[in-house]
Amino acid sequence: MELRFGEGLEPYFLDEASVFAAESLGVNPGDRVLDMCAAPGGKTLVLASKLQGNGSLQSNDRSPDRRLRLQHVIENSLPESWRSIINVTGYDGVKFGMHKKECYDRILLDAPCSSDRHVLNSPAHLEVWSVKRVKRLSVEQGSLLASAVDALAPGGTLIYSTCALSPMENDDVVKKILKKRKTMCLDEIVEIPEGADRTECGVHILPDRAAGRGPIYCAKMRKVLP
Repeated sequence: MELRFGEGLEPYFLDEASVFAAESLGVNPGDRVLDMCAAPGGKTLVLASKLQGNGSLQSNDRSPDRRLRLQHVIENSLPESWRSIINVTGYDGVKFGMHKKECYDRILLDAPCSSDRHVLNSPAHLEVWSVKRVKRLSVEQGSLLASAVDALAPGGTLIYSTCALSPMENDDVVKKILKKRKTMCLDEIVEIPEGADRTECGVHILPDRAAGRGPIYCAKMRKVLP
């Protein structure tokens, strides 16, 4: 899917399932938004288009190389009035919950995962895939999600997404955080793409069922008001 936000700006091509995940966050102008693992930048563009220069967007990625690509995408694909409210940072996502407690109205956590999208198409990625790696990633994902929950303001909304196939990286991570953080509850994503499947906690979009879109998993959660 081509994202283009103005004359003379670079287009950005993003899987429609990824656009769906970002749009499901329900961002409105004026919101304080965190894109916790933002590089390479496609979802940041979607979030910025919803804010339209009103509010704030922190686009974070701890990898310096990926952050450079993120900055390039923002600078070359968005109008200046939209870029002015974006702050690109390089923090470890696990620390947001400690240092930015209840600071954001909307958080997108597109978590590092086993990247099954690439495994489906690349022998090189398939060679490094293992159950052990999936288990290790699920622990990291759980830590990031806990941090996101703590950084979310009461009444705020969070989207947890991956491009993984395994429930261990998807529903299982969400179920664990719901047990540990009683302030959180699931928030149903009402409208889903044709061919997408509902899971226990969210929505899974698989290429063989959704006209080549995905794979993308996303779950929507809300922090209840005290």
